[in-house]
Amino acid sequence: MNEFTSTRSNHLIDPVLHAWGWEVPIYLFLGGMVAGIMVLSGWMALRRQGAGMSSARAAAPSRALSLLPWASPFLISIGMMFLWLDLENGFNAHRFYFVFEPGSPMSWGSWILLGIYPASILLAWTMSPSEFREGWMKRLSFVPALGRIGDWAMQHMRFMAGANIAMGAALGIYTGVLLGTMASRPLWNSAILGPLFLVSGISTGAAFMLLYRLADRERIFLGKLDMSLIAVELLLLALWMIGLATAGAASRGALWALIGGPYTAAFWTLVVALGLLTPLIGEWIELRHGAVPGRLPAILVLVGGLSLRWILVYAGQFTSWAGDLTATLH
Repeated sequence: MNEFTSTRSNHLIDPVLHAWGWEVPIYLFLGGMVAGIMVLSGWMALRRQGAGMSSARAAAPSRALSLLPWASPFLISIGMMFLWLDLENGFNAHRFYFVFEPGSPMSWGSWILLGIYPASILLAWTMSPSEFREGWMKRLSFVPALGRIGDWAMQHMRFMAGANIAMGAALGIYTGVLLGTMASRPLWNSAILGPLFLVSGISTGAAFMLLYRLADRERIFLGKLDMSLIAVELLLLALWMIGLATAGAASRGALWALIGGPYTAAFWTLVVALGLLTPLIGEWIELRHGAVPGRLPAILVLVGGLSLRWILVYAGQFTSWAGDLTATLH
């Protein structure tokens, strides 16, 4: 019997310890959902403003859809609170804004998060019903500058819509790039994670919108869009796993956590079966029979989006050592 000795149990050098806890998956989920809401809100604003639209497409949005963009700054604030809770020295977070490092994903992410607020709030203002804007202008009449900013945003609605699409896409990709640039974690070290998290974020954004009392035409549009997004997400997941399977021993060992290891059941049940395939089939059946998409498929999409990030964050930290060991033994 051979004796095996290793110093990797030293917590100062071994990446097995969970550097990220439960707060990070929640932050990534909320960040992705906000990205989806921003992209979809900006796109819908452009469709309303575009020339040559048919009367059906130009129909006034429901009140719920007009107010949904306000969810973006609210949800990203909750997400940043969870991120702050995960920081070792949370009160030093402001130092990110003293410098910009082009080669650091965290530096990019910090500035993207800062830009989310003006972009999302100004678009939410322009999309809100007129009586909503008038009511708040009366309450905030003691701040004259707000009226000028609001008027400027109304005059540049197309610009604000484009800014939300760009900022939302940047936020969605960043949540995946944040993981994908860590070469020490083979499960995360893939360029596909950025597009995967963006598509997943837009899908969860559409699902979040479907929870509200939208007009039937709006629900049908979002249901069809979500079906396409789920199909693309399944394709990206497959490409990501194929990339891991055809890469080096460390990557194949990392993939083991999802195809035989401790996260296999959770990944294939919560993410693939319940979070992607079930809502895809449910939405297809609803639309095929002329029914308005319901809330159950949307809830499952949200569960799947959170589960995807939760499992990847924890499995990625687990496989930094267990994957290498498994690949060596086999």
